[in-house]
Amino acid sequence: MSLAQLHYTSAPQGPDGPDGPDGPDGPGSRFTAVTPGIPRSLLKEAEPLLGYEPPRDAPEHPGSAELAAFPQAFSHTLLSDGTRLLARAVRTGANGSGGPAGSHTHAVLLPGDTGLPGGGLPISAWNSSRWASAAPAGGSPAQLEALPPSGLLGREALVGFAASRGPWLPGFLASLRELTEEASGPLDADPAARIVLVERDSADVALWIALACAVLPRDRADLLTFTTYTRRPRDARQRIVGVLPGDAPEPDGRDHRCRVHDCTAPVPAEHASTDIWAGIAARVWLGRAPELFTEAAALPGGVFSPGALAVVALCADLAPGPDGRTAAAGWAHTHARALGDARLRLLVEAFQAGAEDRTAAEFAALTRLFTALPEDLGQRLAAGLAPELRAGVADSGPGITRPVELLRVADVLGVDCTDLLPGLAHRLARSLLAGPEAADNPDLLTVLEEHFELRTALLSALDALAAEDPPAAVRLLGRTSLALTAVQALPHLRMCAGAPWTPAAGGRDGLAALNAALRACGVSPFTDPLVLRTAVRLVWDGGAPAPGEARRLLSETGSDAHRAAGTWRALVRAALDTPADTRADTGTDDDAAALAHDLLRCFPDELEPRVRGALLLLEFAGEIGAGRAGPPWTERVLALRAEAEPVEPALLARVFGTLTRRLLSEERPEGELYALIHSGEPELLSTYATAAKGERVRDRLRTSPAYAADCFIAWSSLPGANRAWDTTRTSLLDKVLRPAVRALSDEDTASVERGLERAGLHRAEEFRAWNRPGALSRLSRRFGGLGRPR
Repeated sequence: MSLAQLHYTSAPQGPDGPDGPDGPDGPGSRFTAVTPGIPRSLLKEAEPLLGYEPPRDAPEHPGSAELAAFPQAFSHTLLSDGTRLLARAVRTGANGSGGPAGSHTHAVLLPGDTGLPGGGLPISAWNSSRWASAAPAGGSPAQLEALPPSGLLGREALVGFAASRGPWLPGFLASLRELTEEASGPLDADPAARIVLVERDSADVALWIALACAVLPRDRADLLTFTTYTRRPRDARQRIVGVLPGDAPEPDGRDHRCRVHDCTAPVPAEHASTDIWAGIAARVWLGRAPELFTEAAALPGGVFSPGALAVVALCADLAPGPDGRTAAAGWAHTHARALGDARLRLLVEAFQAGAEDRTAAEFAALTRLFTALPEDLGQRLAAGLAPELRAGVADSGPGITRPVELLRVADVLGVDCTDLLPGLAHRLARSLLAGPEAADNPDLLTVLEEHFELRTALLSALDALAAEDPPAAVRLLGRTSLALTAVQALPHLRMCAGAPWTPAAGGRDGLAALNAALRACGVSPFTDPLVLRTAVRLVWDGGAPAPGEARRLLSETGSDAHRAAGTWRALVRAALDTPADTRADTGTDDDAAALAHDLLRCFPDELEPRVRGALLLLEFAGEIGAGRAGPPWTERVLALRAEAEPVEPALLARVFGTLTRRLLSEERPEGELYALIHSGEPELLSTYATAAKGERVRDRLRTSPAYAADCFIAWSSLPGANRAWDTTRTSLLDKVLRPAVRALSDEDTASVERGLERAGLHRAEEFRAWNRPGALSRLSRRFGGLGRPR
C-alpha cells in the first residue's frame, strides 16, 4: 500500500516570483508535490491545515542551530469525508538569495477505516525517518509504503516522561477522560473542547499524546486528533493541542473549550482529585506499568472504570490510594466472577495488607465485598482486617464517627471487639457531652441498638460524667432520643433528663425544686451523696441558694452529706456572696449571719483560714445588728476583715452597713464613735456617710430633737483627727444636719439646745454659733479642720 502524499511549502520568492499560485499562508505558500488522484476539494480543505506559523519571537534569518530549535508541528486531523490527515511541518532555512526562512510540510492521507501500514498509531510516526523536509525533485512524490517509528516514544521513554510530569498527570488524565466521554462518536474534526498542553519543546507534547494513546482503547487512540505545535489553540481542529508558553490561553475557567495544562508553570499544589480514575491512572504511570490500561480495558465497566483499573493495579502490587482501593472493592463486589479465582485471591491479599489511610468509605466497600466472597476468602479478608478494625475501634482520637463505623464493619466481618466496648463507651460519652450534635449520627443509633453491652456501658459512662458536668448532660438529653433503661439506676442522667429544676420553672422555692430533683433520681443523698451535688448544680444552675434556703438545706440534709458531696462550698457562697437585702435594714439578725454561724459549727475542719475569717466577720456583723455583740465593734470588724482578705464585696458591704447603722444609733457603746474616727478607714467612713445621708437618718433628724443633738455632738467631734474624718463630718454637718435643723420649729430647736446643754454648756454655744445665719464659712473652718493634715 502506497500512502497518498502532499508536500506544501512556504518559501521566499525568487527573482522570477513563485513557481505556482499563492496559498492561504501568503506569497510563496503552495503545494509543491501531490500524489495524483487526490480530489481538488480535499486539497482545498487540507491546505489551511498545512501551513506553519513560526513562534512570535523567532529570528527571521535563523542559523542551523536555531533551525533545529524550532518546534515541529506534527498533527493528526480528521477531514470532513472521514479521511485523516497526518502531517509534519518544520521550519526550513533561506535559499541562496539570502531571503527569510520558510517552512515545509509533508503530509499523508489515511483512509478513515484504516491506519498506518503495519498497524502503528498516528503518534508513532513522530520524527519518523521517512518525513521529508523539502519538496521532492521533479515535483512528484516518491512512493511511500510506511512511516516506521523513530523509537523515541518507546515504553521506557514514556514511563520516564510520566515520572518527570507527575504533578500534572492527574489533571491531564482527568481532562482526557472528560473529553473522550463527551465525544458522541469518533473524536470529531471540529471539537467543541480541547486539551491545551503548554511545553517549551514540541517533543514533550508528542510524549503527552503518546501517554494519552497508551491509556485509550486502540480504536479511540487511533482516531485521537492532535497537533504538537500551533500559535492559535482556540482555532485548532484537534483534541490535543501543544503551544509554547507565550501562546497559552489563560486557564481561568472563562473558556471551557480549552482545558489548559501549563507544564512550564510552578508545580501545582497537591490536592484531593475529584476524578478517581485519573488519580489511579496517574499512579499506574508512576508505577511504570502502562500495560495495566489494556488489562483493565478487558474487564467489565469500560476503559474509564476506576474500579477495574484499581483492581488490576492492586493485583500488580501497585498502590492506587484509598479512593482507588474503595473503587476496587466496590467493583469487585459487583464483578467478582469476572476476575477468576487466582486474581480474586490476589485482590483479597492486597486488601489484607494494612493501610494507614484507609477511609470509612473503603471499609464500607470491603464490607459489601465480604458478602460476595466465597467463605474461605471472606474469612481470610476478615482475619487480615481484624487488627486494623480493632485498632480503629480502640482509637482514642477525637470524634465518634470512625470508631462507630468500624465497629459496624467488625460486626459484619465477625471480628470480636467485645473487650473494647467499655473503652469505646467512655470515649463516646465524652464526645457526646462535648458535642451533643454527634448524637444524631445514624450509625451510632444503629450500633447502640445492636450492642446491648455498648449501650449499657455508654449510659453508665454518661451517668458518671453527668455528675461532673450536669449542664452538658442536660444539653445532650435535650436533643437525643437516647432512652434511659429501667435496668440501670442512672440517677444523675435521670435528674438531667428532668431538667429544668430551677425554681422559676416550677414556681416554687429552691428547696422544693431540689427535693423534686432528688425524687426523680431515685437515690437518697444519704446513700449516694454525689446526687446531692448534681441536684444543687441543676437547681441553682452553678450559682448558690439564698441564705435562708441554704440554712434549711443544711438543716434537712445534715452536714455529713454536704461534706461528702462537696456542696458545703455552695452553702459558703450562699453566705458570703449574697448581697444584703431589706431585712438587714431592720438591724435584726438575718439569714446570712445565722448561716455563717451554722457553717462555722458544722464544717470546722473544711474551712480554710480566709473563709473562716469571712464567716466570723459575717457572724459578728449579725450579732451587732441583733444587739448581742459587746464592744469593741469597729476594732474587731477591722481585725476580722484583715483575716478574711480578700473579702467578698457583698460581704464587706453587708458588714460595714450593719456596723455604721449601729454607730448612727443613740445606743452605740461608749467610745465606738471615736474608734470609727481614729480608724481613718476610707471605705468604712464612706459607708458611714452614705448611711447618714439615708432617709432613715434624715427622718429621725426631722422628728427627734434629741437625735439631732446627738448627731451634732458626733459630727463636730475631733476636728483634725485625720483628713478622711474631716471630709466626712464637714459634709454631714453642712449637707445633712444643717438642712434638717433649719427645718425644725423654734420649739424643736430649743429642745436641741437644751439637750446639748445637758451634754455641756460649750456644746450648746457651739451649736448656736453653727446655726446662726452667715456663720457657715467661719464655723466650717473651725469645726472642719480643713486643710490640716492628720
